[in-house]
Amino acid sequence: MRRLALALAACGATAVAAAPSWPDTPLARVEALALLQTLNADLLSQPSATLTLERWCGAHRLAASPRVLALRDRDAHKPLPDDLRRALGIGPQTPVRYRRVRLACGGRVLSEADNWYLPGRLTAAMNRQLDGSDTPFGKVVRPLRFSRHTLSARLLWSPLPDGWEMRGVPAAGPQPLALPHQLLQHRAVLADARGRPFSALVETYTAQVLAFPPPGARP
Repeated sequence: MRRLALALAACGATAVAAAPSWPDTPLARVEALALLQTLNADLLSQPSATLTLERWCGAHRLAASPRVLALRDRDAHKPLPDDLRRALGIGPQTPVRYRRVRLACGGRVLSEADNWYLPGRLTAAMNRQLDGSDTPFGKVVRPLRFSRHTLSARLLWSPLPDGWEMRGVPAAGPQPLALPHQLLQHRAVLADARGRPFSALVETYTAQVLAFPPPGARP
């Protein structure tokens, strides 16, 4: 964890900033939901979450240079869940490696990702790069011309309650809109150009994806 803390400090103090402040108004709630759904659709339509986040970071001016860095926690360990093992089509004896990273842009952690991958389905050069660097996984394996198969995509938080379209949007509150740390989660499998799965992912997107002024608050 110490290495991760140093990496966060190196990429900017805002990496550990509080969640962005949005007013608790009907307009801001609708805008927040629309933005989350837009990000969700962008992530679902592209094979690389890293490149999607770089575009999001640039479009919403989250950093002067919209480059996503993978801040790797080299001390993290987590077993591969049974359902993801089945999705990869492997048995209990197949070697699996694990990577825990935070994807940050401009010092803001936008995503926290658990990544289990099969070293036997990657090249030796890719395995060396994954072992010895913090380069984002998607950039390392790009030569595989991989595709992404989403297993689930769900909002972990919604600014509007169930049934709001019938009962109306909540009235404005005196305090800022309370955004939890985790907003959106994807579970997915990556497969190479031959259709062989080689990686299983659980990606959790944080409140920092909304770390910009609400559209309705701009002059």
